[in-house]
Amino acid sequence: MPAYVMFGFDTASSLAEETKEPRRRVPRAILNALAAAGIAGALLLLFALMASPTLDLAALQKGGLPLVLESALGPTVAKLLLVDVAIAISVCTLAIHTASIRIIFSMARDNNLPFSAGLAHVSAHRRSPVVPAIVVGVVAALILLVNIGTPQIFTLVTSVSIVIVYVAYLLVTVPLLRKRLRGWPPDGPASGLFGLGRFGLAINIVAVCYGAFMAVNLVWPREAIYGAGGYAWGGLIFVVVVLGVGAIYYFTVQRRRTFTVLTEHRAVAGALPIAAED
Repeated sequence: MPAYVMFGFDTASSLAEETKEPRRRVPRAILNALAAAGIAGALLLLFALMASPTLDLAALQKGGLPLVLESALGPTVAKLLLVDVAIAISVCTLAIHTASIRIIFSMARDNNLPFSAGLAHVSAHRRSPVVPAIVVGVVAALILLVNIGTPQIFTLVTSVSIVIVYVAYLLVTVPLLRKRLRGWPPDGPASGLFGLGRFGLAINIVAVCYGAFMAVNLVWPREAIYGAGGYAWGGLIFVVVVLGVGAIYYFTVQRRRTFTVLTEHRAVAGALPIAAED
């Protein structure tokens, strides 16, 4: 559960710029969300096992939570709860889509993606980047279409996506650990802002070790997660291909490009915000 759920709260934090005093509020909000999710998840697993009509692993793997709900609450209430679960998943999916759109837009705005000008263009009518939204929606729809004929693809994509996220975390925690080992921050966080204090280095080390362990653990070829045959190696192959293509693109194209904000998005001295102009 922590491997597949706890990684997602940074998606909410990606909207931090819309929050008042984000450097003070957002870290504490994420910690509270993690604690709440951990407690709720542990209770869910405990109560589900207590209410389950069987502890046979094969039956639980096949029936899952719907089996437990139907046996404990009856088919009608179970279906209502599953509808609620479906709505919650849809909301979480939209949050992930929002984060993906924002990442694509921000990288394109800084000229760090192919076709940056088109991806970073903001519609004058909608005042939002339309192309990234379409790209994210199309990619998600294509994955669902592939899943129709090959259901095993869904498990593969889910697991691989989480592995990529853990790799992305390591790209933050590892450089941060290097800075801490060199004496950063020299005087601690600014007054009133969130900080880890004297536990910062220890927590950073744990974060790197945990991220590396989970990335290797999830990508390791095994039938229990990815399925039999070639599917067992699907996670490892996908990660290697993504990292390989990314490295080739960086060293052959991106490394030679100029890192600058596109003209459309450069701030103009003395310009009024959009809200003030309206």
